[in-house]
Amino acid sequence: MNAVASTLTPVAREPMDRDFIEKNQIVERYLLGKLPPKGVSDFERVCRENPALVEEIGLAERVQQAVKLIEASGQPELWQEKPKKLWEKPPFIAATGAALLVAVIAAAVLASQLSDTRSRVAQLQRDVIERPIDPAGSRRTLTVIPSRTGAPKNAMFTIGGRGAELVEMKTDLSWSSARAFRIQIERADQGIVAVLHNVQKDSNGHLRLALNSSALGPGDYNIAIDALDWRGQAQPAAWESFEVARNGR
Repeated sequence: MNAVASTLTPVAREPMDRDFIEKNQIVERYLLGKLPPKGVSDFERVCRENPALVEEIGLAERVQQAVKLIEASGQPELWQEKPKKLWEKPPFIAATGAALLVAVIAAAVLASQLSDTRSRVAQLQRDVIERPIDPAGSRRTLTVIPSRTGAPKNAMFTIGGRGAELVEMKTDLSWSSARAFRIQIERADQGIVAVLHNVQKDSNGHLRLALNSSALGPGDYNIAIDALDWRGQAQPAAWESFEVARNGR
């Protein structure tokens, strides 16, 4: 019965005093991180409650000895900040932030330019589809002496530029015996714009053709004039060329 009672009697724990700390190497085990959580909490509590005990056990000297041992082993000091990686350093973070800011600004500028370009393209598409003709603000008459040997290399005159104008071209064909002609207007290096059949010259031998300058896009144009005989067959007779200037020129 006494043996059983002795077995069930709880074993009293030794108080964590100076002798207990030195006998069980509590300071060393604490510094090496080998104390169990309960031992750590008890040791820290004893140190807080007994400041004099900290001096008695020479905790400060032991800590200094442990630090010297760590330095001798080539390991970094306990309180030394671990070296930061490249992406953790302030200069790298600042440079990355600046680069991101520049990228955001550049993206905003490009988006604005793209929006303006799209608007401009949409406007040009509408202009091509609608092809509005401006009312002529002025009118003038030109007497043209055409080439008889082929299309001229350079424009013989210019129309438009400062606004839409109605230009009457009087081509001198008094030297030709034909009375009727076919007129073909072609935009240089692009294609035929218009063909007028059976156009009669007047009593002065002039072939009259009036154009609103805004009806044709800016560029160089060639006019080929064919003489028609009594059977309606065409024979090349004369050539001339002109330029339609852009508005504002």
